[in-house]
Amino acid sequence: MSVQNPGNMGALGRRGVIALTYVLATLELTCLFMQFSIIPYLSRTLGLDSITFGYLQTTFGLLQLLGGPVFGRFADQRGARVALSLSFLAASALYLLLAASCSPALPGPLLLFASRLPAALMHTLPAAQMVITDLTGPTERPKALGRLGLCFGVAMIFGSLLGGTLSTAYGIQCPAIVALITTLLGAGLSVTCIPANTKETSVTAQSTPQGGAKASVFDLKAITRLLLLPEVLPIFLVKVISGFPSGLFIVMFSIISMDFFQLEAAQAGYLMSFSGVLQMVVQGLVIGRLSIRFSEEALLRASVVAFTVVGLGMALMSNVLHFCFLMPGLMFSLCTLNVVTDSMLTKAVSASDTGTMLGLCASVLPLTRTVGPTLGGLLYHHFGVSVFGSIQLGVNLLVLLVLWRKPLSKKENKAQ
Repeated sequence: MSVQNPGNMGALGRRGVIALTYVLATLELTCLFMQFSIIPYLSRTLGLDSITFGYLQTTFGLLQLLGGPVFGRFADQRGARVALSLSFLAASALYLLLAASCSPALPGPLLLFASRLPAALMHTLPAAQMVITDLTGPTERPKALGRLGLCFGVAMIFGSLLGGTLSTAYGIQCPAIVALITTLLGAGLSVTCIPANTKETSVTAQSTPQGGAKASVFDLKAITRLLLLPEVLPIFLVKVISGFPSGLFIVMFSIISMDFFQLEAAQAGYLMSFSGVLQMVVQGLVIGRLSIRFSEEALLRASVVAFTVVGLGMALMSNVLHFCFLMPGLMFSLCTLNVVTDSMLTKAVSASDTGTMLGLCASVLPLTRTVGPTLGGLLYHHFGVSVFGSIQLGVNLLVLLVLWRKPLSKKENKAQ
């Protein structure tokens, strides 16, 4: 297997840089879940009502949605070290403002909304995906990207537990301060240990033509042109359309767990931890082994089929036990869809554009967070929880039909 030969990897070497990237991604995501666990309680302490809290969440999602593609293009042009360092510094600014909003001597609500602004540059996971993509060959890429999902699952479990434990024991400001220190440490590790550029020297030269000026980071035409490539657009549409119904359900899960499943806060936390464990197993163990035996297009179809079956079950479920039986299938569908489409999309573009492509992929989740609360709330209010399963069933049946009639590639999309 041939692996790209980027510039100087320093003392760590290629494998050391990849391992450090996993550590950095886990640190940042843990801090993010710590923040998620305290934001509802902090907003209530500051006197925000549910509508204002919705605006707060929408602001975060919108800023990440808009910042994702631009950050990815910035990463392609400036390199992995600068991109990761910028993301960690933006996260530090967010947690500093979040900690300040807890102080009674300062205008808390204003600082809480101001703390959302750095979210436009907080994209450690796409930056980590870029490093992994640059330093792995096509055959090992799905497995390597899947391990980032293992980091996500670890962060989901420990971040949620740490956020609740620290805020209970030492006050609601403590998780924000711990996250601030951790992200500053991450910035320091990025500056000192991550190579300036993980792409091949020839790729770097190709992205900056001799005698010409660098293209603007904010060149939206270049980003749009990349998205509209015939090898890219169909895969990207499958990624967005197939996963959107389950994304709506996840956005509304906190309300559904209280109203429909009648769960207490601790029970809902256990259920989220269970989903984190499932995600760790699927992305850390299952996807890598399946990618060796099956083509990426076959795995993509399998995820759509699983979405369809789970959607039928969600349309018929009546209690939390039914949902527990459906969760393995749901996690398999989500994880496989995300990992396989990310891998396929990075292979569909030139090596100089992988960061931009991963930035576009990273905008899918913020898109759901932006429109999900309003759309999901309306659907849930008028039709109940079964509507999410019905939509997932119908949408993925259509996607499966399209994939069956018009494959994404004429030959099996198995990396050589």
